[in-house]
Amino acid sequence: MRYVDYIGNLTRLAVEIVNGDDPSELRREMFRQHRIAEPDPERLGELLPRLLGAVEAACHGGPLGPVNALLEQHPPLVRVDDHNGEGSPHLHFAPNGEDAVSWLGRSCSAALAHVVCGDPAVTIGRCHAVDCERFYVDDSRNRTRRFCSNACASRTTVAAYRARRKAGD
Repeated sequence: MRYVDYIGNLTRLAVEIVNGDDPSELRREMFRQHRIAEPDPERLGELLPRLLGAVEAACHGGPLGPVNALLEQHPPLVRVDDHNGEGSPHLHFAPNGEDAVSWLGRSCSAALAHVVCGDPAVTIGRCHAVDCERFYVDDSRNRTRRFCSNACASRTTVAAYRARRKAGD
């Protein structure tokens, strides 16, 4: 696994949680690989405000305080891991088997710290569609993504087309 992929996956995990998405295949696979049980919703709810603040800060290149607060509350425990020889060595930010909220806090705080520092080349954006507040991870080559999904992009394109047609009538 390349380090940038690991940071990207942890960043996607943070965005998925902040967006309130159902657990994805990525989340299930990461939890399986790291021997993490699904988090208790109440405990996850305690992490959400700090995680949301850190994601917003990473999205807007804005104040470092929320990311630093998440790092202070959930300090990463850095170690090198190769998944028992099944992968290439890379950094982990929390021990395998830790409770889910602690693991998420440690891992996501480290990933978001990398994002706000511009290393590696993973960015977070907020959907430009009207009435959509969702975040997305933009790891495209030229960092030009504007929407969280194809549905939002299509809806915006159709609305713009209809507005142009109406203005032309």
